[in-house]
Formats: sequence, C-alpha cells, structure tokens
Amino acid sequence: MKSKVRFKGKLRSYLCWPLWLTIPMTLADVGLYFYDVTAGFLLTVFIAVYFVLELGLYYNTRPRLANEIINFATQYATVQKKLLNEFEIPYALLDYTGKILWVNERFSELTGVGRNYHKSITTLFSNITREFLQKHEDAQDITIEKKERIFRISLNRIYFDDIMEESKEIDVKGSDEFLTALYLFDETELQHCRQENLDQKQVSALVYIDNYDEALDSIEDVKRSLLIALVDRKVNQYFSKMDALVRKIEKDKYFVVFKYKYLQKLMDDRFSVLEDVKTVKVGNEMAVTLSIGVGIKGTSYNENYEQARAAIDLALGRGGDQVVVKNGEDIAYFGGKAKQVERNTRVKARVKAHALHEIIESRENVIIMGHSLTDVDSLGAGIGIFCAARVLGKKAQIVINEPTTSIRPLMECFTPEKGYPEDMFINSEIAIEEVSRNSLVMVVDTNRPSYTECPELLTRTDTIVVFDHHRQGSEVIENPLLSYIEPYASSACEMVAEVLQYFQEGFKLSPAEADCIYAGILIDTNNFMTKTGVRTFEAAAYLRRSGAEVTRVRKMLRNDMACYKARAEAVRHAEVYRGAFAISVCPSEDVESPTIVGAQAANELLNIIGIKASFVLTEYAGKIYISSRSIDEINVQLIMERMGGGGHLNVAGAQLTGCTISEAKHAIMRTIDEMLEEGDIQE
Repeated sequence: MKSKVRFKGKLRSYLCWPLWLTIPMTLADVGLYFYDVTAGFLLTVFIAVYFVLELGLYYNTRPRLANEIINFATQYATVQKKLLNEFEIPYALLDYTGKILWVNERFSELTGVGRNYHKSITTLFSNITREFLQKHEDAQDITIEKKERIFRISLNRIYFDDIMEESKEIDVKGSDEFLTALYLFDETELQHCRQENLDQKQVSALVYIDNYDEALDSIEDVKRSLLIALVDRKVNQYFSKMDALVRKIEKDKYFVVFKYKYLQKLMDDRFSVLEDVKTVKVGNEMAVTLSIGVGIKGTSYNENYEQARAAIDLALGRGGDQVVVKNGEDIAYFGGKAKQVERNTRVKARVKAHALHEIIESRENVIIMGHSLTDVDSLGAGIGIFCAARVLGKKAQIVINEPTTSIRPLMECFTPEKGYPEDMFINSEIAIEEVSRNSLVMVVDTNRPSYTECPELLTRTDTIVVFDHHRQGSEVIENPLLSYIEPYASSACEMVAEVLQYFQEGFKLSPAEADCIYAGILIDTNNFMTKTGVRTFEAAAYLRRSGAEVTRVRKMLRNDMACYKARAEAVRHAEVYRGAFAISVCPSEDVESPTIVGAQAANELLNIIGIKASFVLTEYAGKIYISSRSIDEINVQLIMERMGGGGHLNVAGAQLTGCTISEAKHAIMRTIDEMLEEGDIQE
C-alpha cells in the first residue's frame, strides 16, 4: 500500500539534497570531457551509479522514516497523556457549559469522582456555575473549602480557534466557544501559615477613662484610691485573659498590646469591659466610663500605634464610652450607648476661644458655612462667628445656598438697612470666588465634608476650623487647624455662645444677633427639653443678658399653615413598629422646608405614650431624609449610623439615595430587627 505520508520543509530537503547533488556533478563532468574523454567517461559512470543508489536509498528509506516518526509521535502523545494523567496537580478539562470532559488521577483522588464522571462541575464546586465560567473572560482564581481543606482553583480558557487553526474539516474562526482548564491547588498549609503569621501580629490599643476627674469629685477623698484601684483591676483582668500587656501611662490612660488572634474574641464579646467598669461603685455618684481605640494591620508597630491614636481621638470625638477599631480606612464601632457626660469646666471653651481669636486675626477674611439645607442652629452659630470676625475688623461672609422658610425671618434681621453688609450672605459660587489661601473657612454644625454647603471650599485653603456638636464618623474634615467637637453640647449655638464669652474683653452682641443664637439652642433642645445641661442654661442666660427676647424669637420661629398641616399628617399616619418605634412619612408637597417639618414631627411623636423612638421620612430634592428622635431608652444615633448617618443619642438622622420611601421604611425596620437581635438596642 502506497504511503500517503509526504515530507515537507527541512526534513524533505535533508532527504533530497544527495539527489540534487548529481546536478553540479553532471555539469562538472561535461567540463571534464573537454580535457580528458576517458576521465569524463569514468565520472559519468560514477554519477550514474551514485544516482541509482541514492534514488533507491531515498525510496527505500522514506517509508521506514515516516513510520518511525509516526511511532515516535504516537509514543510521545501517549507519554504526554500519561504524564498529564499522573500530574501532581489535580487537573480537569471542562466544556463550554461546564461539563467535565476529562480528569487526571490526582483530581479523582481529591474529589472522589472517576474518569467516567461527565456531570457539571457545579456538582463538585457549587461556586463554579455555567454563568460564572462564561462571564469571566480572563483567568480566574477562587478559593474554596472542601473536606476541611482549602483549595485555590485556577481557571483558564482554551479557545477552539487557537487549537484548531489549520483544520480542513472544521471552521472555528469567529467562534466564541472554549474549553476550560481547571487546576486545583491545595493551599491548606499555606493558608494555615498565613493565619498563624497574622495571628501573631501586634495589636495596639489605648484605653482612656472618660470622666476621671468628674468621678473622683463625686466620691469621698478616702475612697478615691479604692475607686482607681478597682478600675485598674477591671482593665487589667479583662485584657490579661487575652495574654495582653497592660501599662498605665498616665493617671487615666492605659496602653495595651496583644496578639491579633484575640481581637475577634474581643469583638464578639463587644468589649464587655465597657459595661464591667460601670459596675464599680464605692460611693461614687457617677459611673466610670472608658473609651478604647484599637489600631490593627499596620505595616509597623509605630503605624499600629498611630492607628490606635486616631481611633481613640475618634472615640472621644463621638462622646466616649465606646470602642473604635481602626483598620486603615475601615472603622468599626462598639458601645456608645450611654449618654455623654457634660463637663462643668469651661477651660476647654476658653482655650478654644483664644485659639480662634489668633487664627481669625491672622487671616484676611472668613468664610462661614454650615451643613446643606441650613437650619436655625447652623445659622445662629454662623452669626456668632460673624460677630467674632467683625470685632477683629475682618470681613466675614456666611454661605447659604437655599434659605428655607425656617431661617428667612432670622436672616431678615441682618439687612443693609440695619447696618449689616449687603454681601453678608452669599451662595457657593460667590464663596469660591472670595476664598483664597489666606482665608479662614469656618465650618459649624457639621464635621462631614460632604454635608457642608460647599465642600469645594475645604480644598481651596489650608486654614479650616470646625465647631460642631455631632458625633464624629468615619468621614471627617481632614487636617483642620482647630477642631472643637463636643458631642455633649446641646447645639452648635451653645458652643459658640460659650466661646464668645471668652473671645475678647468687652465683646457684645446686638439683640438681633443674640436672638438668632438663642433660637438655635431653642430649636435643637426642643424648647430645652432634650440634651439640656447646666452649660446650656448658662449659655442661654448669657444670650438673655445680651438682649435676646424669648417672645420675639418665638414669633420668628412660627410655622405657616401648610407646614403645620404636614406635621399633623405625619403624626396622624404614623405606624407603630414592634410596639415602641413610630415610623411615619412627612408629605413634602406645598412645604418649602419639609426636612425641618419632618424633624418637628419626629419630636411630636415622642409625646405619645409607649413610643421609645420615632423615625420620620421625608422625600426632598431627590433624596430621602430620615429624622430620628428618642427620649432616653433608645440610642437612635447607633441606628442611623447603620444606615449611613449619625447624630446624637437622642437626635440623629440619615440621608438615603437610590431607593423609594417604602424601601427606606423597610430598611429602618430591618435595621431595628438586626440591632435588637444583636443586643445593641433593647425594647
């Protein structure tokens, strides 16, 4: 049978070149005839014999060589298949739909399936579905756990047009079908080593006693050392269970170091030392509270310590009695259920007043802004700072983009006819033109850059001062020159009123200015019924002495009929969830300031017997605003933080986008359910 095998390329040339050599030999023989006929004849005979022998050798060798090559290729493929079958790495080949075509021995050993197993790979690994294989074009690595082992699965596509380019029987050009090569790597030991390495890393923590001086002042002198000794013992005992090193660095501060593997246990325990310390009673009227800052996963010990420092600052800025765990940009909060303790000392206010005096004096002008949708507290605080800048001869302007009905009566008290600058109130566009590197940007009544009237102003100067009474969250204004954040204060107006008393000797407010600041305190305390402390009344007394008139303020704060009806509708249609949580929707039609009306409705709902917390939703300007209120039993600030907002123990809020009112209501209910199950709030 004639062989159909044809040689090509270099192999064919290698076999034919002895025959082609007869051509130059023949030409040489022709030339030799001209010199010697006998020699030419002899060479002709030699060439003829040579050609016959080579031709016979060519036709005789070619089929044997072809058979040897075919045998080698067959054996090579067999060896290759054998090697692949005995390959140490578990390997499988899948078709376009994820069906198993072939597996090697190691894959069979690990998964328990044989070579005739041609079902979907999903039956072995539920994460690998047909949709997953067809969705991810690039090579993918996924980690799974099976039979107490940890595997890394590497998936690589093999397209038909890459492996069948020269096929004459099948045209696969343009086809998007492919095979999938699946490699299974056992990384159990590697993951174990990684976890061991992570578990041994150092975690730094700072523990501060929030109310050290106040607690000692409430106890007899002879019992003070006992109180401190008991607190020391509680802290040391709690962390010693975690094999931690605890060192007291100051009278009310501890430095703690422990291994990372104990952190999850502390988090699962929700840092019960916060509640344990409160049980220390030796005659002290005030319970001792702690703040803890934890820094983890830094690249060095020093970086972990800096993370702990940032975490403890955040815990204190949020009012104390809580733990903040900081892992780079990720922050977790624990505790924070207790009401903030009011400091009776005004030392801090006096220090901040002197610092603010120096900063304003060194700047060319002052740009003041509060949060978007400026309310009475934000405006009143801004007016107070305006007066501080005026007494130093500095130009000051307040950024308000869209004045609401609640603040318009107050703004009308500051017109050019009454001696105030025409450009006292400006919008964001003008503010951007007015600000320079030598300007002071003063932020009041918020500490979140995204909540301000004009966030761009914060990037156009290096001098930023923040005065706020809300708890800090993960989003904060970066690198302020001066930050005065007091979560126990009733309002930003209270803080500003305190600062103004120490700002400069002989400093005086006009009655209109005092009215505006007093109105801010009145609104945020709900007529002195919530978040009201001794210093709140002292600030109100100072404003009263400056000419604030209660009757005049009350007239300016009255609502129109549409607002009153909207508030009544919100109360009327309130839904009581789980017997203690009032949830309602405030209509925004024909209401100029629906968010303020929603806050008023939330306050009204607390007057109903049995209601522990209220939530009023208002749809306005493409967002859903949530106003939440409570009296003393529920920490609404924790609930709102879960929903991306924040605030205080009794007054908090959040803003939602990309959802409907109905979805927002269900989100509140779901959050309440989760927090009740976790024990963060109690019914």
